[in-house]
Order: sequence, then structure tokens, then C-alpha cells
Amino acid sequence: MKKITLLLFIVPFFVFSQDDLLDELNDDSEVDNRVTSVFKSLKVVNFESTKLANKKDFYLIISHRFGSVKNGIDDFFGLDQAVTQFKFIYGINDWLNLGVARSSNQKKYGLHAKYRLKYQETGGFPVTIVGYNLITANTALKDDVYPNINFEDRLSYTTQILISRKFNDNLSLLLAPSYVHENLATRSYVEENGTTNVYDEENNQFAIGVGGRYKISKRVSINIDYGIHLNRNSNSVYNNPLSIGADIETGGHVFQVHFTNAQAMFEEGFISQAQGDWSDGDFFFGFNLIRVF
Repeated sequence: MKKITLLLFIVPFFVFSQDDLLDELNDDSEVDNRVTSVFKSLKVVNFESTKLANKKDFYLIISHRFGSVKNGIDDFFGLDQAVTQFKFIYGINDWLNLGVARSSNQKKYGLHAKYRLKYQETGGFPVTIVGYNLITANTALKDDVYPNINFEDRLSYTTQILISRKFNDNLSLLLAPSYVHENLATRSYVEENGTTNVYDEENNQFAIGVGGRYKISKRVSINIDYGIHLNRNSNSVYNNPLSIGADIETGGHVFQVHFTNAQAMFEEGFISQAQGDWSDGDFFFGFNLIRVF
């Protein structure tokens, strides 16, 4: 386990500034032959986009996911059940970001690195490629439920290759092959014939994220992303994550609002444990407030 942790940290490891945010958001220009402004936010909705924080930019992201809207007015369409995440991201240089976050969902802490491997180029390389690595620790696991639990059992690792293409000033698309390793695998409890049966996922899970952004006005875009889990247990109670939202650019902030069937905000959480079902009206309202210093 120590070798796996060391390996992932060896791999190279939203809210814009008040003064120059609008200039950046409006800048669809190309630097040399590099295509920029593929996405305007660090995330599409749940999945990371290929945008990075600029060198020496320090980001504060406050994210909320409320409870399911399915219960209606009983819990004020989920607003009584807020889950919050605070995330801090720093641009080490123009190609490398490091971040730390804490989520009230399962009291998880996370460390991540995001690094650009290749720009899309006009008349040249067709896509932007970015790498992303995340390690999380679930501190909510209880000894009485998991006797003799060790610290490494609380850890999960995510590795993604983010591939995007800007087709024109309005449309950008993303493909995100994803690998998740959970030391303590996601567990489903299923009622069958009056008894509760337990089904565990594989420790190694694979998924493909797809997403996109379409600008509908100078300051607003519609965003969507979806995760296709490739080896989920057939008895799992969880679903593929589907999220729909909007980026709203206002002065020194970007404000993201969305609906999603995944309340978890860390990658291994929404990829493996999206508990909502859109067909039953079981989904969550949320927003991200992004600020840079």
C-alpha cells in the first residue's frame, strides 16, 4: 500500500482575479498556434476540464450539493441536507496545479495534482491533453463497522487523462478515461427475499467521462457531463453520474449551478457512488462559487 501511495505522488503532480477575470473570459485568442479558452472553468460539472489555474493564481472554490429534490417540501427540496466542500488550488507554474480539499460528505480530505501535457494547436495537434491525480482519505469510516481498520484502508486513488477539443467559439467537448482504486471497495446493501445481501465492487474500477460546454451568450454556457462505469457490479445500488448545469460569469466570479444524481464531489465518490436516479426524480441541486486571489 505504501508503494502505491508513493507511486501516485511521484506522478507529476474554480473565481478568477477581480482585475483581469473578464479579460481572460473574453479572450478566445491563440497564443502562437495554441488554442486557448477551451473551457472557462476548472470543472465541466463534476468532471475536471482541461483548464488549469495560471501561474501563482490561488483559487478558493466553495461547493454545495443539497439533498435530493425527490422529497419535495418536506426538506425544502433538499436544502435541509447540504453537503459542502472547500477546495484550494495553486498554480505552481503554467502547466502544473496542486490542490487540497475537504468535503463534509464522508468527512473526506483530498490532495490532487493537475498538469498539462499538450495544447490543442491550430493546424496542428487536434486536442488538449491534461493529466489528473487525486488521493482521498475517508475519515468517517467507523471502527465498529469495520473492525481493525487501518489508515490505508481509508484511502482511494484516482487517475484521469483529460482530452478536450474546442470546435469553435461556442462548443468544446471532453473525454476523460478514468481509473479508480479503492483500498476499501464500495459496498452495496441489497434487500433480497427478506434478507440483506452485501455486494462489493472491485478495488480497481474503470470509467469513461464524457462532457461538453456550449456557450449560449457572452456570459453563460450550458455544461453537461456523464460517467460511464465500465466494470460496476451488476448488483450495485449505484448509477452512472449524469450532471447538467450552467456557468455564469459575473465580474470577479464564476458561478456554476447544476443538477446531478451524485452528491459526492470527489472523483472516486461520484464515479463509484452516484446514488440518485434521474428517472425517479431523485437528483440534487448544487452550485460552485469560484474565486481567485
